[in-house]
Amino acid sequence: MSKKAWTVLAVAVGVIVLAYMFASRSGMVEGPIQAQSHVDSDQQVSGPYEVVKDWPKPLATLWPEEKGWTWGSTQAVYAQNPNRVFISQRGELPIIEGGKPLNVEVPGIGVDGRGIWLTVPMPGVPPRNASVGPTASPGEPHVEFVAQEGRDFRWKHLVFAVDAEGNLVDDWSQWDSKFKRVHKVLISPYDPEKRVWIVDDGNHAIYVFSNDGKQLLQTLGTPGERGSDDKHFNRQTDIAWLPDGTFFVSDGYENTRVVKFDKDGKYVTAWGKPSWDWRTRKDVPGVPQNPPPPNYFHTVHGIQADPVTKRVFVSDRENHRIQVFDENGKFLDVWPLGEYAAVYHLLMTEDRNLWMSDGHGTWKIYKYNLDGKMLYSWGTWGPRPGELWGVHEISTDQDGNLFVGEVFNGRAQKFRPKAGADPSQLMGKQMRVAWQN
Repeated sequence: MSKKAWTVLAVAVGVIVLAYMFASRSGMVEGPIQAQSHVDSDQQVSGPYEVVKDWPKPLATLWPEEKGWTWGSTQAVYAQNPNRVFISQRGELPIIEGGKPLNVEVPGIGVDGRGIWLTVPMPGVPPRNASVGPTASPGEPHVEFVAQEGRDFRWKHLVFAVDAEGNLVDDWSQWDSKFKRVHKVLISPYDPEKRVWIVDDGNHAIYVFSNDGKQLLQTLGTPGERGSDDKHFNRQTDIAWLPDGTFFVSDGYENTRVVKFDKDGKYVTAWGKPSWDWRTRKDVPGVPQNPPPPNYFHTVHGIQADPVTKRVFVSDRENHRIQVFDENGKFLDVWPLGEYAAVYHLLMTEDRNLWMSDGHGTWKIYKYNLDGKMLYSWGTWGPRPGELWGVHEISTDQDGNLFVGEVFNGRAQKFRPKAGADPSQLMGKQMRVAWQN
């Protein structure tokens, strides 16, 4: 081999050796297995949060006489402060434990009318939907309910409050017989008395209580009577306030309107038309669909009001959109959310972002700015701690903890921010203007 060839070969070998050394130091080439420190590989099931397990404490821990029973459909959760978090459920359900799945024949569900054998519960799904069905928590008026009280459910402990550790601090069971279907629990951010507003869509009424729950101070709507005038609701769902005490009611499941009241609860105006008829449970003939025109609704489910611009944001749930109005009902904008969206709750935080919970469409929690741009989302469907199924109300406390009430899973959950979480991904604090604790 010539001297020139040896020189070229030596240079080539040197380049290869140097490249290998560089690659090894860079982690590009595997060497002997060594102990390594891995970066966080969490799959972000609960986003920027970690779930606080065993919160609240089990039902039978809070009330020992409830052994064998667990939470029913949990529609409401509201954090007055870290040690006073209101929760509302639609009664109690019996605990499901162990046992083998059953193979049962369901008659008539085949395309030819024949029966089909199914495994109950189906593998991979929760054993119970706590909210929907003839034996779930009572209160769905269009469902033929067959469950028996005392055997399949108990109408007890409908509204209560727990502390940061999930222990009972307040029990409103004295009002159980008054409530039919508590939908939301709320406190106006502008009310120094911190009165507690109970939205009972089953009774078509809103009840306003003293903060300690000892006095019923005011009733809006006519309990037990549905209607669409200035004295009636038809399954109203939510409330939003402005700083002067003006408030708006989303009305709601069967009415298709927003109702405006002054600070004393006097009717001011209402707006909205039906794209869907609750009587026939079908789309209204002659009304364009996909999408309907502005100011038409199908399930007016969540509402928030911007204290700065006085815009009113309304979840038009089954039309998969948010509609935006001025404080007098003038249509301003619409945010299409996609064909799967089913937004249950809206929460405007102090930093003036709008957070949404999707209960049965995508199961996620979303962050939007006030121009309708989605900024962030997280959430995974499931029954395990940290997963979500049917998030019906969301709330945050002064320490940055997030609380969710789930109708289908039948539970409330508490989430704390993960160490080092990106602040822009954490839900801001809900507004508290006239009170802080």
